[in-house]
Amino acid sequence: MSRKDILLDVDEVVCFSGFLEAVNEFLGTSYTLEDFKDYYIDEAAVPKSQFDEFTRFVSSRNRYKDATLLPGAVESIQKLNEVYNIFICSSCINPFDKPGSGQLFNDKYNFLINTLPFLRPERFIFTDAKELISADIMIDDRLKHLLNNRHVTTRILFPSYHNKEISNQELSEHGIVRAGFDYHNGWQEVENILLNPKVYVKKIKEL
Repeated sequence: MSRKDILLDVDEVVCFSGFLEAVNEFLGTSYTLEDFKDYYIDEAAVPKSQFDEFTRFVSSRNRYKDATLLPGAVESIQKLNEVYNIFICSSCINPFDKPGSGQLFNDKYNFLINTLPFLRPERFIFTDAKELISADIMIDDRLKHLLNNRHVTTRILFPSYHNKEISNQELSEHGIVRAGFDYHNGWQEVENILLNPKVYVKKIKEL
């Protein structure tokens, strides 16, 4: 039986890349992820008058040096890697500093090969145009990527601070599986869906 292919996002799925820490250091604040509902926490927290300064500040940092791994991420990905072909599919473009995005690419790549050494770097896809990539399964925390990609059979929304308010009805209408509501248990939920044949079949039939 051939192995299925998984497209796996990185930010807010494998790890938190230290962006919140950068915001707090820059502003002298103590925000937590629970304080935000929008994906771009810098746009929500940083005053417009300081935004250019913040962009220069964050662009000078290696945000993946002290990245926070999501609970169970490495262990679950290692288990999935024994059953599936895993392809990293993640953007390396900073929309507010496109010329400086090469450093972001380097930092994310080094983070991945050091944190997930059992994955093949040849299967790392760095793009924001995820809708162009075909696979059997896609795991992402952003609804727009899951909605746009019609080349994927099973689409799984990984829980994050910014997608809690998306209704089950909306996901069901688009044939998207939710891996719970709490990112602390997100990888447990993914394992339950993808490593338990009965649950997997049940989830697919429910779509």
